[in-house]
Amino acid sequence: MKKILIANRGEIAIRVIKTAQKMGIKTVAVYSTVDRNSPHVRLADEAVHIGESPSNQSYLKGNKIIEVAKQLGVDAIHPGYGFLSENAEFSALTEKNDIIFIGPKSKAIKIMGSKLAAKETVKAYNIPMVPGIDQAITDIELAKKVAKEIGFPILIKASAGGGGKGMRVVEKESDLESQMQRAISEATSAFGDGSVFIEKYVSSPRHIEIQIMADSHGNILHFFERECSIQRRHQKVIEEAPSTILTPELRAKMGEAAIKVAKSCDYLGAGTVEFLLDENLNFYFLEMNTRLQVEHPVSELIAGVDLVELQIKIARGEKLELKQEDLKIKGHALELRVYAEDPLNDFLPSVGYLSAYKIPTGKGIRVDNGFEANMDIPIYYDPMLAKLITYGKTREEAIQLMLKAIDNYEVEGVETTLNFGKYVCNHEAFQSGHFDTHFVKKYYNPEVLEANTSNKARLAALIAVKKYLEDQKQLRLPNC
Repeated sequence: MKKILIANRGEIAIRVIKTAQKMGIKTVAVYSTVDRNSPHVRLADEAVHIGESPSNQSYLKGNKIIEVAKQLGVDAIHPGYGFLSENAEFSALTEKNDIIFIGPKSKAIKIMGSKLAAKETVKAYNIPMVPGIDQAITDIELAKKVAKEIGFPILIKASAGGGGKGMRVVEKESDLESQMQRAISEATSAFGDGSVFIEKYVSSPRHIEIQIMADSHGNILHFFERECSIQRRHQKVIEEAPSTILTPELRAKMGEAAIKVAKSCDYLGAGTVEFLLDENLNFYFLEMNTRLQVEHPVSELIAGVDLVELQIKIARGEKLELKQEDLKIKGHALELRVYAEDPLNDFLPSVGYLSAYKIPTGKGIRVDNGFEANMDIPIYYDPMLAKLITYGKTREEAIQLMLKAIDNYEVEGVETTLNFGKYVCNHEAFQSGHFDTHFVKKYYNPEVLEANTSNKARLAALIAVKKYLEDQKQLRLPNC
């Protein structure tokens, strides 16, 4: 494998390019019109324009990407995450054109891309699942019957869904019909598939996921868990590893369950098996993400591995050299997704011009970054600027490092989730480890955040005035 094309943009493209170049592999970046001056374009050995700014005219054009790969003699394609990373047709297309897809085979992507198909596939492995109906449902009367059997509240979920789309919590029977219709409509609009199913709503869940890696020689490893319970609109904002709530015994059980999920679909490469954990520490299979996750750095730090390097080695047909017993948890890692969003306005995107942008540095601080000063934040893509990651010997150390790093992260021109990250890290519920996926709903107070931000700005202004007056006083002193 001498040349890899990265079918992505921003921080994940840079992340893959750096590891490939470290391994002596040439890299090809692709870019849309709006990304022509992006850092990932300059960092790659070669770069090719593939279309206009909207993703359906550029990063989602699988045929165009394959065409570029063939023209440049590319051996493999790394899809990153998002865009075409979980597109079974694109994976099959690369295989058909004798290009290695750095990820699972198309069959596994297709199976795990449908929550219903995934549930059906893992059934034979006795993996715990949330009580519910394992088939698509549109019949309201049948839905009412199922809901009564498993008991309210229930959760309506889109089979092809993700990111909270096509998902509705229903507290009582009288709301069922209207919420089902909304879920079906939203799922159809978002995914082109209106299939929904019903399962018991776990009222105080923790979102725990297990990182796995599988080679083509029958070896599957898990790299422990990530806690992803700090979310807004069912999407993660802060992740950490390891979780504060898992015992060694529970960790081993969940790790083994994740490995079984991978076996069930003949998995290859990096993947993540997601579970819900209830207040009684019962865990339930949720879904499998057939790609590298946004939050993979926290697993890399506590396990001491480069997951992208392992992905590439496995795609080359190499055998995993590590054994499960070789892997030990060392330290604690936190990740904050630095989104161009306004936490004071329901986390709505805050696109604009980065008039100033400076990332923090120092021991235990890692920033997987895709932007620089004097760049515009495009409206066409996910508004994530970077991932701010801290690593310490203990969770407390990682939290304190995160607070320090947030203070030293300079962004002007757009609103970001940095202050929200500070709010979370300072909150007693987070510091104690006693929180669940409802953290934002239970504890987040935009007014408090706004007051803290205003106080900080006022203090900065007072310091600036004080310094100005001192400078003026020195200037007025006569020469001695």
